[in-house]
Amino acid sequence: MAGDGIKLDEELKERIKDDPYPNHLGVKIIELVPGYSKVSLKIEEHMTNMHKITHGGVVFTLADVALGTASNSRGQRAVAINVNINFIKASKVGDILIATAREEHLGRRTASYRVTVEDEQGKLIASMQGLVFREPK
Repeated sequence: MAGDGIKLDEELKERIKDDPYPNHLGVKIIELVPGYSKVSLKIEEHMTNMHKITHGGVVFTLADVALGTASNSRGQRAVAINVNINFIKASKVGDILIATAREEHLGRRTASYRVTVEDEQGKLIASMQGLVFREPK
């Protein structure tokens, strides 16, 4: 089960909540427990590309926020060292995208996460695999 019922300490919650770039975009944290994160973003006009669909960089950013919050949720600093994303389906203005990151492996120095980005109907928009480096405590 995600997080095994363990709660985040308050200082860590505040640092994650005060992340400037996701806040600028309007990313909302839905759920966050150790090793698991769910975040959302409503797509606005300025987040689209020339085809009037959601810019891939916005989808990547949302998935990356889920990866970053999940991987840092244990209180040990973690930074991405390799990320692979597959864009599956386009989204558009007005859609609310939800990215969910699940820890697949937790090692002493690295951890691996599977991230999905879906629309509100549960349709898969993108899937991401992320590897993070965990700094020693």
